[in-house]
Amino acid sequence: MRAKKEVFRRYLRENGLRFTPERGRILEAAVSQSAHFDAEELYLKLRRRYGRISKASVYRTIPLLVQCGLIRAVGHHDGRYHYEYIYGHAHHCHLRCLECDKMVEFTLNSLNEIEGQVGKKYRFIVTGHRLEFHGYCLQCSRAIKKNRHSPVFDSSP
Repeated sequence: MRAKKEVFRRYLRENGLRFTPERGRILEAAVSQSAHFDAEELYLKLRRRYGRISKASVYRTIPLLVQCGLIRAVGHHDGRYHYEYIYGHAHHCHLRCLECDKMVEFTLNSLNEIEGQVGKKYRFIVTGHRLEFHGYCLQCSRAIKKNRHSPVFDSSP
């Protein structure tokens, strides 16, 4: 936790902002998430743990955590932005079920090669990518196929 806190402190200091105890609690809660989360879930977790916490502070701190590279936005679905803790973690991409919103993380080494090829071809310095495939997980595709007929589900998954 110490390195994450120092990254955040440095970012705040460089941008003329203060590291407050409340921001520290928000940081701690965000980096302790093992799954994707949204701001409301984070706020409720903090409220259960500490009682009083400013909802506005949670919503204002999340972009700061994104900007300093500790968390990243992984999508905007169901009307809300979702985030994940990334500092020190290997890069990965996502599969998202359009029915139940299940997210599956995956890595594919060939994507790094493609990233390099695209950068070279278009003379662009690529610093990263975000890839999300949309579709239906096995359980949802079976349920949909069983209950509805759709050209998408005419062949077995």
